[in-house]
Formats: sequence, structure tokens, C-alpha cells
Amino acid sequence: MPAPERIPPRRMSVTAVDLITKGELTVRGRIREASNAVLYCAVSYEGEEALCVYKPVAGEQPLWDFPDGTLAQREVAAYEISEVTGWGLVPPTVLRDGPYGEGMCQLWIEADESDTAPQLLALVEEEPAEGWKAIGFAEVGEGRTALLVHADDPRLRRLAVLDAVINNGDRKGGHLLPEAGGRLYAIDHGVTFNVDDKLRTLLWGWAGEPLPAEAVTVLDRLADELAEGTPLTTRLAELITPAEIEAVRSRVQQMRRTGRHPKPSGQWPAIPWPPV
Repeated sequence: MPAPERIPPRRMSVTAVDLITKGELTVRGRIREASNAVLYCAVSYEGEEALCVYKPVAGEQPLWDFPDGTLAQREVAAYEISEVTGWGLVPPTVLRDGPYGEGMCQLWIEADESDTAPQLLALVEEEPAEGWKAIGFAEVGEGRTALLVHADDPRLRRLAVLDAVINNGDRKGGHLLPEAGGRLYAIDHGVTFNVDDKLRTLLWGWAGEPLPAEAVTVLDRLADELAEGTPLTTRLAELITPAEIEAVRSRVQQMRRTGRHPKPSGQWPAIPWPPV
């Protein structure tokens, strides 16, 4: 697929959510690196246009450990949780009908790939320098290994908290999309919300460390918003199972109780492969 063209940013008269929910989708290509069907689209509504990703449910591969609902629904649920945190880490994401049936539609984020973009992940030959957190060793060829590290970046730390809440089973480096203005987005949340501990991520650098005050405040807010009958739980009930909603509550309460970032459970590979 050719490189995506930019649509110059401008002030929109409709919200991004309205645009991707109500707009007309035009498929422009397919992102073939993905394991499921991911279509690159333009969306237009009331004179506004943007780029987006459309993942039809019909293109999902069945997963034995995610038998309920759809991956598309889980992606939308991750967005709903992200919005309640106030961190806005997940791009606007909705469930809607499209050219190939119901699917997830998400606003396209143009990542900053310039030479001046802050580095978030790296391979180093020795102990990480100040400002970096160690993840683990990775093979780099010819029997050599290097230490995989991530930046000690507050944006990544927020994402580590969000991933723990939604039980993200696949947080890879390629899912991190820093914008030129400094904002960080994260994508690909199809394998989330399992009732079993599936947390698998590159963001283990804070494992076991005390949560920052900001995260504690967010978890307190989430606990309130996850009570029975709230708008959030009403919306989540349309997307994931009652047991999965209860598991979200349990994970939030566990982090509030310990006041620390979770550690790998040891019952599931802690780092996704390939890591990017």
C-alpha cells in the first residue's frame, strides 16, 4: 500500500467521534502487516474529511482464549476506559457499520517519524542510562543479545497503567504513535479485558514501583465510574461480558490497594513477540 497521504489538520465543525461514526467510509487500501483485516479509509461527513482505520468483524481470526464478543468491541471498550482516565491515550474509536459489515473504526494518527522525534524504545549493550528503564534481553543476531529499554516517560507510564487496567495482552512498540506536537497515542487493543491475567507488554520498567499520584487519582476516578449503573458500565455492558467488567473492577481495586505497578504473573509470557 502506498504511504498514506496527509490531510492537513484544521478546525472541524463536527467532533472526531461524530465524523467516524456518521461519515461515509471509502476504502483506499489494506494494511497487510496486520494479522486481521485492517482497511485504510477516508471518512467524510458534513464537509469534513479525515483518514481512519476500519477493522471489519468479518476479517477477525477466531482466538480460543477470547471466545466472547469480538475484537472490535474490545477495541472500543479500551477507548471508553481511556476517555474516563482523562489521558486520551486511545484515538477516537467507535463500532459502526461499514463496507464489509460491522467493525471498529478509529481515527488515523500520523506518527512523528522525524529524526527529532523523542526515542521511546532502544537496544543498548550495557546498563540503561538515566532516563531509561530496562525491559529484558533480546537476541540481535549472531548469538548476541542486547538490553531492550524504554524511556522513563510519563506518557508511557500512563499507558502502562491503562494497559494494566484493561489487561492488554499485546503491547508492542509498533502500537506507540507519538505525534509531532508531543502527544502519545496507542493503538491495537483487540486482545484486552480477559478475565485471566494476560498482561504482556514492553512497558515493564516500572513493575513493582509505587504508582505516581496522578495514577492513584485516576484509579480512584475509575473505581467510581465502574460502579453499577454508571454511563461507563452501561456502555461496557454492550461491548464485553459481565465477568470481564468485574475483572476490570478487580484490577483497579488491586492497584489501589497495593499502590504499585503490577509485576508479571509468571503464568503468561510477559513480553510480546515480536516486540515491535
